[in-house]
Amino acid sequence: MISIKSKSEIEKMREACRIANLAQKAVEKAIKPGISTLELDKIAEATMRQNGAIPAEKGYPSGMKGVPDFPGSICASINDNIIHGIPSSKVILKDGDIISIDLVAYKDGFNGDCARTYFVGEVSEKAKRLVEVTKQAFFEGIKYAKKGNRLGDISYAIGNFVKENGFEVIKEFEGHGIGRQMHEEPGIPNYGKSGRGVRLEPGMTLAIEPMVVEGNPEICQGEDGWSIYTWDESLSAHYENTILITEKEPEILTLL
Repeated sequence: MISIKSKSEIEKMREACRIANLAQKAVEKAIKPGISTLELDKIAEATMRQNGAIPAEKGYPSGMKGVPDFPGSICASINDNIIHGIPSSKVILKDGDIISIDLVAYKDGFNGDCARTYFVGEVSEKAKRLVEVTKQAFFEGIKYAKKGNRLGDISYAIGNFVKENGFEVIKEFEGHGIGRQMHEEPGIPNYGKSGRGVRLEPGMTLAIEPMVVEGNPEICQGEDGWSIYTWDESLSAHYENTILITEKEPEILTLL
């Protein structure tokens, strides 16, 4: 069932999303060669807690036998690690890396979710282009995030834009509804056909998140049971915001 948020619930969503954005900004300022992903994790958690929120990803259940709950406050995924990278004191950023930071702030019963891919020092032109296309794919998608349109209109716009620019989206993971739960209905693929899926209604809150790879879209899972990598070790990028469907244009809640 898709949740339609009331005015009071939307205000709580705005606050959770504001804090998620603050945490991203704090992490972005700290990113440099030589810093560990665990240090970035601590910065994000401290920012959330200082603003009355908690990191919703910390302790998130794996749902898989033998795989522990997620230990980090953020997902920190470098280069060919597409998503769900576990922060570690042993993972040190180096010049030329790109790193995707995915985080969720939880406050007063609601979640705010966003992801960004950042440059570490000087990166290659192909990495810059991948990150830019991934970000722009989000904005191409939300052009269709309007009352009366269908969910597939967003999915098609994202996938088509990525394909036209010579990259691929991964198909095993997708965006989602968000609110009281981190992951709610509906699922939002980054590919598909326009004119398909549920109609968009004011009060829907959605996490739209292109996950794009420069090479083969096949994926593989890391030994930790969480990390997802490109099969061919090519670069990947991730960009996400929580949006609100309104009577007019969509409102991006995690961009302030």
